[in-house]
Amino acid sequence: MGHGGITIMAQVSGLSERTIRRGIDELEAGNLGQMLERDRRPGGGRKPSEEVDPSLVDDLELLMGETTAGDPMRLLKWTTKSLRSIAQALKGRGHSISYTTVQRLLRELDYSLWGDKRSIEGKQHPQRDAQFRYLYQQVKRCLRAKIPVISVDTKKKELVGAFHNKGRRWGKNQRLVNTYDFPSLAEGRAHPYGVYDEVQNEGFVNVGISHDTADFAVESIDRWWRMLGRRRYPNATKLLITADGGGSNGSRNRLWKYRIQQFANRHGLTVTVCHFPPGTSKWNKVEHRLFSQISVTWRGEPLVSYETIINFISSTTTKTGLKVKAELDTHEYETGKKITDEQMRTVAVNPHKTHPVWNYTIHNHI
Repeated sequence: MGHGGITIMAQVSGLSERTIRRGIDELEAGNLGQMLERDRRPGGGRKPSEEVDPSLVDDLELLMGETTAGDPMRLLKWTTKSLRSIAQALKGRGHSISYTTVQRLLRELDYSLWGDKRSIEGKQHPQRDAQFRYLYQQVKRCLRAKIPVISVDTKKKELVGAFHNKGRRWGKNQRLVNTYDFPSLAEGRAHPYGVYDEVQNEGFVNVGISHDTADFAVESIDRWWRMLGRRRYPNATKLLITADGGGSNGSRNRLWKYRIQQFANRHGLTVTVCHFPPGTSKWNKVEHRLFSQISVTWRGEPLVSYETIINFISSTTTKTGLKVKAELDTHEYETGKKITDEQMRTVAVNPHKTHPVWNYTIHNHI
């Protein structure tokens, strides 16, 4: 190409002028075959850090042994230090190393990034498995007999306002939220109480603005029955409720049973309640069939108002056909209510022979 050809070829190819000149020299020297076999001369290129610095790997493992947390007798290793801080510590011991090299060496030494995993359930109740079997039998028996079965629970309390909500969603503009999630900045609190009907694959959520009490829990069930239940089951005289063992619908909550009695009397229903054993709430169907889907629906969206919460819940759907209705409950529910022994004597409760604390039937007085 004559004068300026090397410069033009460098611009076109993206190679440096020095590389092009070296290639011309190799061509003129007749080294074309060798050049096609390899890019570098034998022995060329930078040596790995661990070859240049033989003590690097030993010091890295020594450092990891010093900073590793947990049980030293286990073969699993992890560390609380970041790659950059490990590289900085190695530099303090006389090694020249980057954090990317630290990452490569750690992987070669069988280290990896780990997070904690929920698998230790602690001490299990001795009757846990037996209660699961009994609860399953009760549900199966009711479904065969066309008796409505619902799963109930309260979802996590939500702050209403411009607060961070976990998750991400597609969009063009990023929403700005408060730096801090202080309750004092909230416009209110939302207590979503869910009722899930497995047969209909249908959910109802009563969003309270006051307190999560037994009054609120039974009012939510009552609203479900008036809005959906009696339409779906016009001939029903019985109802089975599966619920957690604690909270507003707890197995030892006297107010819960007292209000269930009033609900049964009001609608002429015989209500059976089966509670999940302690520490097993994640098996409650309302948790993974309804609440988890609601969380997916509003992920990454600040719950700026009660109307927003209601709209998100009502728009929750799944590929299996889940439908959800939601309603705002503006009533004030008093906390710390006590039910006297005289009031409890009006509750026509019949404990089951199997785990009577967790399984009981309340008959209506009609």
